[in-house]
Amino acid sequence: MDKTRNPWSFPVAVEDVPESGLHVEIDAPEVVRSQLAALAGLRELPRLSAVFDLSRRGAAIRVTGQVSARVGQTCVVTLEPVGSDLLESIDLRFAPQSAEPIQSGSDTAGFLAGEEEPPEPLFDGKVDLGAIATEFLLLGVDPYPRKAGAEFSAVKSDDSSAKPFAALEALKKRLSGG
Repeated sequence: MDKTRNPWSFPVAVEDVPESGLHVEIDAPEVVRSQLAALAGLRELPRLSAVFDLSRRGAAIRVTGQVSARVGQTCVVTLEPVGSDLLESIDLRFAPQSAEPIQSGSDTAGFLAGEEEPPEPLFDGKVDLGAIATEFLLLGVDPYPRKAGAEFSAVKSDDSSAKPFAALEALKKRLSGG
């Protein structure tokens, strides 16, 4: 994600991750939370944080952790404010882009053993933890939030003789002069 679409950026260079690993905790400032709330279509985003553990194998990197947030939305049934907590787990692998197929002795082969998905590409030798947190926030937001106990029920008509296409039938008769 670029800066114009993602206001939260926290890049970490692969070369800055020691062989023993790196633990990173980040909290989104208020201005970033308000921009992300607008991006995600949220009423509010009072809390957003992420915890990451980065492990390195050569030029490849594994990022595990979780994103947690408090999101404010609008109930799709009652249109009342709804708040919920979000907790999304992260487990991603990144490796430099290469035109060659991955060899069994390469730096990324250890991450891929038994894996079905190839690693995400590394850009400029960095992993953007803010972009990862944003992506998992957006994936975790409920697209149809409901207030507890709120149920949608169809409007029932008292007129059992009403037909679904009665208005079209009347229009057809009027246009044909009948």
